[in-house]
Amino acid sequence: MPVLSDVITALDTLWPRERAEQWDAVGPVCGDPDAETGRVLFAVDPVQEIADEAVALGAGLLVTHHPLYLRGTTSVAADTFKGRVVHTLIKHDIALYVAHTNADRAAPGVSDALAGALGLRVTGPLVPDPDDPAGRRGLGRLCEPDQPLTLAELTALAAERLPATAQGIRSAGDPDRPIRTVAVCGGSGDSLFAEVRAAGADAFLTADLRHHPASEAREHSPLALVDAAHWATEWPWCEQAAAQLDAVSQRHGWGLRTHVSRRVTDPWRIHHPSRHPSEGAPN
Repeated sequence: MPVLSDVITALDTLWPRERAEQWDAVGPVCGDPDAETGRVLFAVDPVQEIADEAVALGAGLLVTHHPLYLRGTTSVAADTFKGRVVHTLIKHDIALYVAHTNADRAAPGVSDALAGALGLRVTGPLVPDPDDPAGRRGLGRLCEPDQPLTLAELTALAAERLPATAQGIRSAGDPDRPIRTVAVCGGSGDSLFAEVRAAGADAFLTADLRHHPASEAREHSPLALVDAAHWATEWPWCEQAAAQLDAVSQRHGWGLRTHVSRRVTDPWRIHHPSRHPSEGAPN
């Protein structure tokens, strides 16, 4: 059985901390480097529900995509929800490790996992990493379906393949338009519209599309938009990441047992459709 420092070295090799954005907070948050680590749980969010799952599982390490502390703090007191998470983990000898924007830029990374969940073939990064001579790393991915899809079919595919959330899948554009190239970005992607247009993609699948950027993007070009829940677009990375660590464990003979949380931690839990647009706006 490896000790925590061995596993962290492996995680740092998969997702080097120096490739994270400068504003990000990645790497180990808590944990004893010399503690034996036999079970690892992967999840998107370091919330109390996930910490409790790690306890019930008997995990020695929790790996999340989102940071617990993205900005500095002066307290981990248990009278705050983040402090309670830290207390829960430490009390049960569970370490916490974060791979965020360094996992976004990795190859394979978060957007590769999203493309894989949709059965799309990745042709390259949407925003290439200038420090990668191989041209595989970077933000987002450009993809192609096995055969052209309409926007309606791409929307239905996302609804079928991605984890279910209250939001579901929204799309904007001509539902019958043929889609031959798709740009994908796990997580919030509405800062990448210019790159998507420059790449000539027919559709852009991402999360957290806001009204004004989406409206302006639709007016700017015929680019189709597909908007999923933030959590749903990043959850496939957990399965990919667990498989990557499994491969490392097998090479070293560690016998690690990896698990992926299937608890939906998207904050939106209830969706009720509004009245049909044909009924008009309220007076």
